[in-house]
Amino acid sequence: MWPATAAALVVLLAPVAAQAGPAREPTGPSAWPTVDHAAPTPTAPRTGLPPRGSAPDGGTVGGDRLRARGVVLPAGAPPLPAGIAASAWLVADAGTGAVLGARDPHGRYYPASTLKTLTFLTLASRLDPAQVVVGTVDDEQVEGSRVGLVAGGQYPVSLLFTALMLQSGNDAANALARAAGGEAATLAAMNRTARGLGAFDTVAGSPSGLDVAGQSSSAYDLALFFRALLEDPGTAAVLRIPTADMPAVEGRFPGFQIQNQNSLLSTYPGNLGGKTGFTDAARHTFVTAAERDGRRLVVSVLDTESVPLRAADQAALLLDWGFAVPAGNAGVGRLVRPGDLVAAPTAAPAAAPTAPAVDTSPAARPDAAAPVAADPPPWTAVALTVAALGGMAAVSVRATGRRRARRSSSPRLPGRRPPAPGGWPSRRR
Repeated sequence: MWPATAAALVVLLAPVAAQAGPAREPTGPSAWPTVDHAAPTPTAPRTGLPPRGSAPDGGTVGGDRLRARGVVLPAGAPPLPAGIAASAWLVADAGTGAVLGARDPHGRYYPASTLKTLTFLTLASRLDPAQVVVGTVDDEQVEGSRVGLVAGGQYPVSLLFTALMLQSGNDAANALARAAGGEAATLAAMNRTARGLGAFDTVAGSPSGLDVAGQSSSAYDLALFFRALLEDPGTAAVLRIPTADMPAVEGRFPGFQIQNQNSLLSTYPGNLGGKTGFTDAARHTFVTAAERDGRRLVVSVLDTESVPLRAADQAALLLDWGFAVPAGNAGVGRLVRPGDLVAAPTAAPAAAPTAPAVDTSPAARPDAAAPVAADPPPWTAVALTVAALGGMAAVSVRATGRRRARRSSSPRLPGRRPPAPGGWPSRRR
């Protein structure tokens, strides 16, 4: 059952020792030493693979205009707003599938925690929301941002999904992967889900989105994942929960409250949820959606800084721009449906990613995974309960002065030293 959210509880989160990591990854030949940027994949030179964004039939997923590396807009579209600095972004009509505008839509980037949308989408149909998962020491010590799971604590899967999406808990991702049969099985399922949706730019290398070599996604693929979450009432309801309560673990830890990190949920009219992300290599990432006059738009943003505008603020401007594009505009491409594409051929899985790397050149997609296995029906049985929880949680207590030290799994760049204390942070969410 979803935890009650009636009482305001004090947030007590154990800090994690911060570890310095590199600044944003360069895209030229002096990038990570393990990466060959002339190679068709982010990890090592490989041959015989189609370029990024390629459909199994050799075309570009969503249409040929989405092959562009720069900005692509439809005829008659209003001017883009100032301040859109993200290296890649996409605006699409979630209903019709029309891609209204984009920049480098199929470019491969580190997704950071926006990859948790794929984790949630994959495991929501595989795990019983009432199943209880016991916290472990590994959960307590997981890299990056944590919601605060405690070894010996008992957490329903439904609560772990909430912690995953609201607070971006890497410990929640770790516990969910364990419940789904382990990290390897979870990653295999995530990659099958991605290919089943037509997301051929995506390679999942960690359930949390922590940077590992070969892991990637694109603005196009993130839009596919988020649209799929919106179309299931159960998963869509989780995206809109404002606060939730984590239970106490007797003798170890008191209960506490978590808040939704999507700032647009309370500031952008009609917002349907969102997912933030940040690592030193990925920089800031964000995916969100909003509804206006019965029209739903989804926006994804990759590889941007917080100045002059935060990723969420850029997404808000792109939503406004998208709603100004007349309804019915055919756009510059489309978000595909699973049945639109011929199944990719089966190939042996590539070696598991192990170290940060990214490729923003016209890179090929990774080896195709096995055909998508049949999944149980989506977990819509808890939709009404989740919606009710969202209403109960409207009144929340904001925790002030709460900070978490976060660690990045990214290695140091050659020739770079970590900054002195007080320099740029090494964080992940």
